[in-house]
Amino acid sequence: MFLSRQNLPKSVQALRNYSGSVFVHDLLAGITVGLVALPLAMAFGIASGVTPQAGLYTAVVAGFLVSALGGSRTQIGGPTGAFVVIVAGIVMKFGMSGLALTTLMAGAILVLMGVTGLGAAVKFIPRMVVLGFTNGIAVLIASTQIKDFFGLKTGAVPSEFLPRMKVLATHFSTVNWSAVALGAGTVAVIVFLPRLTKRIPASIVALLVFTAASAIFHLPVETIGSRFGGIPQGFPPFALPDLHAEHILPLIPHAFTVAMLAALESMLSAVVADGMTGDRHNSNVELVAQGVANMVSPLFGGIPATGAIARTATNIRSGARSPVSGMVHAVTLLLILLIAAPLASYIPLATLAGVLFVVSYNMGEWHEIGSIFRMDFAAILVWLLTFALTVFEDLTVAVGVGLAISALVYIRRVADTTTVTTVTDDYIRDGLAHSLQGRIIPPYVTMLRIHGPFLFGTADKLADETADLSDFAPVVIIRLRNMTAIDASGVHAIESFAKRLRGTGRTLLLCGAMRQPEKLLIGTRFLDELGRENALPNVQAALDRAKIIYEAQHAAVPAKAS
Repeated sequence: MFLSRQNLPKSVQALRNYSGSVFVHDLLAGITVGLVALPLAMAFGIASGVTPQAGLYTAVVAGFLVSALGGSRTQIGGPTGAFVVIVAGIVMKFGMSGLALTTLMAGAILVLMGVTGLGAAVKFIPRMVVLGFTNGIAVLIASTQIKDFFGLKTGAVPSEFLPRMKVLATHFSTVNWSAVALGAGTVAVIVFLPRLTKRIPASIVALLVFTAASAIFHLPVETIGSRFGGIPQGFPPFALPDLHAEHILPLIPHAFTVAMLAALESMLSAVVADGMTGDRHNSNVELVAQGVANMVSPLFGGIPATGAIARTATNIRSGARSPVSGMVHAVTLLLILLIAAPLASYIPLATLAGVLFVVSYNMGEWHEIGSIFRMDFAAILVWLLTFALTVFEDLTVAVGVGLAISALVYIRRVADTTTVTTVTDDYIRDGLAHSLQGRIIPPYVTMLRIHGPFLFGTADKLADETADLSDFAPVVIIRLRNMTAIDASGVHAIESFAKRLRGTGRTLLLCGAMRQPEKLLIGTRFLDELGRENALPNVQAALDRAKIIYEAQHAAVPAKAS
């Protein structure tokens, strides 16, 4: 039953043993992440084709509700880059009323997913599809910021990628070098300041420094005040949106896209938070909270919201202990709205464009591109089509096509796992090296096995089974003898598990991979990171390797002590 003790929001659970010292940690973390969220919320609002205050209202209202009602201790909710493209498209076609209706419907879908447990459907989105639309969204966000970063005088800019780039190229002679200096300086501060100190939010430093420079030197650049007339001072205004019934049917696909993006990003963010804190989030409670937040956000002039990975990580690194930090983050932004909103008029749009350039680069996961092209042709095709359709067509179409092709590939891979062979003496003799019969697993080894296809939709089972590593031995062996097939999602799951083990000082070994999994694993960079000497042909070889590793570690202890 959904309304049970384990399904209470994490905020309720955390308050049972709350203390003053915990509040101090939450207060400092909340203020820090609130300052980090300030330029991002405004930038996402502008990039989405709405006002900067719409982004702030979303961060205040949705951010508070996600923390108060959610299933993660440290999740931070608010506007994110994932929605920029789809929100801008909805606003252009249906106006703010259409966006409000879409957000309300998406919120209802999220609540339904959480209450019924259908949130598990998110895991059936293959990693290549996720990477494809994430890369595509990153390119689109960056392309929408070129005008403000370079201070171009173009008039209205088309929403489609190729016409937009054509207009920008045509008007590039109108570049404003003052805007370029502000934008480039913003990027430099955000990139290089964290190398000197991580105590001060780099985006806030950039915002303050270059806003002050723009105002003091009266630089001829566009600001929030010159384009939007500033940000209204006061509480987010409550108003029932002007909904149109005739928009419901055409907006349903967009609502499902917003809901799936919100569910996917919030679950990814919650998993990242779990890995950093050792906590376990409740996905169904989190989805209900995300749904409620998206249903309330448009009532206060907001836009779609979800869990924000970067802000959640900042929250944790700043010392957050409970969801109270997320609520403090929302209150911090509200206080800025109440006290300092008039000052936002001086913020240069080039500075916000610089912030979003860094965001788009970080969200693109470009370091994955090299490993994608070392995958098989089917994985490359899914990624390439999803990426291209996201950029040149539409996100909804891109995800639909990516899922359809992935489903066909899934069927083919499962079908390929069925074999008919004659049992011979050689077959029996070769199988002995893989058999566990008669073997003793030493106490310094924990052995896992993966049985069946390890593809998208099943890859999360490894994380579920290994959520608590406290009882795991120093060497962990994954026996792949009965894993009949693997894809990029499966490889990523094993790679993530290996990183978690390394973080605890443990070593991962793989053994007994069959033909298709072996071929795919060899083609990725993962084996280079794991160490190819740690990928063994059979279980006996893995046990021998485990003994060598353990004895080397055991022998090193006295040396360290001396």
